[in-house]
Amino acid sequence: MIQWHCRHCRSGGDTVILDPSTLTGIHTLLSLAALTTGALAVLGLFLAWESVVWTTLFLATATATSATGFLFSGPGFGPSHWVGVLSLIALLFAVIGRYGYRLAGPWRRTYAICVVIALYFLVFVAIAQAFAKAPALHALAPTGSEPPFAIAQAVALVLFAVVGFAAARAFRYRGAFSAR
Repeated sequence: MIQWHCRHCRSGGDTVILDPSTLTGIHTLLSLAALTTGALAVLGLFLAWESVVWTTLFLATATATSATGFLFSGPGFGPSHWVGVLSLIALLFAVIGRYGYRLAGPWRRTYAICVVIALYFLVFVAIAQAFAKAPALHALAPTGSEPPFAIAQAVALVLFAVVGFAAARAFRYRGAFSAR
């Protein structure tokens, strides 16, 4: 259970409790929203139409997903925490490039690369969760160190490296960020 104090709660108590299933549900919904809007944001890097709405939603939901991941208890600071930290760093640079520097100069390419990296980390975790939770995949890689898991992650990494390179190159030559 996650607890924090609330001075304005109507429940009569001063402690709000968020049970693990509620947290997991919120985190999962944020993850699915981030994956969907992230795919649209990356697609927008290649096309003449870019949506400030999809990009903003991606940056917000991806940040919320990474942040809520730290609320899950675990034995110390593990690999999932490092993925969260790296994701938040990529998202920070994407936000700075987009909103702080308005995609000027090298920040345009930095933004494109960081958006792709942030989406990659979401996919990386989704693959890990699929192998941990889906019975058929779990049977193929029960510890997460077997070849099927490594192959799936390697394919994702290569795919995102290619997409990231192409997106940074394509986005560099596009016009101003559309307000649609």
